[in-house]
Amino acid sequence: MAELIEKATRIPVPGGKVIDEYVGRVTSGTSTVSVAHMEAPPGWSEPAQTPEFDEVTLVLRGSVLVEHDGGRLEVSAGQAVITRAGERVRYLVGELGADYVAVCLPAFDPELAHRDPDV
Repeated sequence: MAELIEKATRIPVPGGKVIDEYVGRVTSGTSTVSVAHMEAPPGWSEPAQTPEFDEVTLVLRGSVLVEHDGGRLEVSAGQAVITRAGERVRYLVGELGADYVAVCLPAFDPELAHRDPDV
């Protein structure tokens, strides 16, 4: 049966980034996929991680930088990137910040992200 998600759940994170989850463990109790809208300020970054989920990042405004073992990708507005489970990645944003949608399969869970400790 179809289910309307009337509004996202705002998930607090440090560093000025805003996460609004529409589908996932917090909002809909869904463990198979998560869909979230993110807004990150200029200069935002997070620690590297080796997640147990695939992640599709669709950039709507600005740019997202993805550092990975093979180098670094700049993903601009209108572009997307897929990172695979088990791949070590680090997300940063460009000098204008970024507005993007992240889809994780299975759903995002901090315990599945395996983030490196902050240095």
